Amino acid sequence: MAAKIKKGDRVVILSGKDKGKHGEVTQAMPKEGKVIVSGINIVTRHRKPSQANPQGGLDRMEAPIAASKVAVEDPKTGKATRVRFDVRDGKKIRVAVKSGEAING
Repeated sequence: MAAKIKKGDRVVILSGKDKGKHGEVTQAMPKEGKVIVSGINIVTRHRKPSQANPQGGLDRMEAPIAASKVAVEDPKTGKATRVRFDVRDGKKIRVAVKSGEAING
């Protein structure tokens, strides 16, 4: 089945601590059913000093989030929408259900 959420898509977070925030998908992992969204689901990792990093400290990075917790942003309204597939001009494209606009990506 074709992917409904791809790298580069603008998405809206549906649940969790970042609910309602918008971001861009930087990595999609379809086999695990997860995506990484820029600026969303930031986790802090405490690092001990090592030879590679003698200072140590806190590393903040984006953790994967379940793909079911994000929805594609409607290009027209900016709100969350579902995605369907249409054939236009002989090409299969993704279309926002709410507005009928084509989703580029």
